[in-house]
Amino acid sequence: MAENNTYTQIHIQLIFAVKFRQALIQKEWKDDLYKYITGIIQNRKHKLLCINGMPDHVHILIGLRPFQSVSDLVQEVKSISSKWINENQFVPFRFEWQDSFGAFSYSKSQINAVIRYIDNQEKHHEKKSFCEECVEFLEKFEILYDEKYVFKDLI
Repeated sequence: MAENNTYTQIHIQLIFAVKFRQALIQKEWKDDLYKYITGIIQNRKHKLLCINGMPDHVHILIGLRPFQSVSDLVQEVKSISSKWINENQFVPFRFEWQDSFGAFSYSKSQINAVIRYIDNQEKHHEKKSFCEECVEFLEKFEILYDEKYVFKDLI
């Protein structure tokens, strides 16, 4: 763990989807899922600022502590939360998250806008699909990507 005199301000928005982007996260248990994910993040000493999503994906805004990599944190959140979903039998088959994820950094001055964006996921996705949202993030953050690896809308 980092020493007590390490000072950082690292704000990261994490975005990841249900495997095959199936709309499996149901209203009846999504708040419990978000609370469970919040606990995972807080138990690792990171600060959860906002969590919300849609039936097929989740957005999480965190204050990341420097003693754990983003990849390791996301892997833990996915594996522990999917185990919890499966143990509670919220879906009639094995629940899994997609392997990939997005992680985008923000300055302190952007945090309130990001929280509003995450809080308004339902309204936002009335106009834009998850795939369109992903491409928008890649382009906004000037991340080079190969079209063949970018999400395609499910038919």
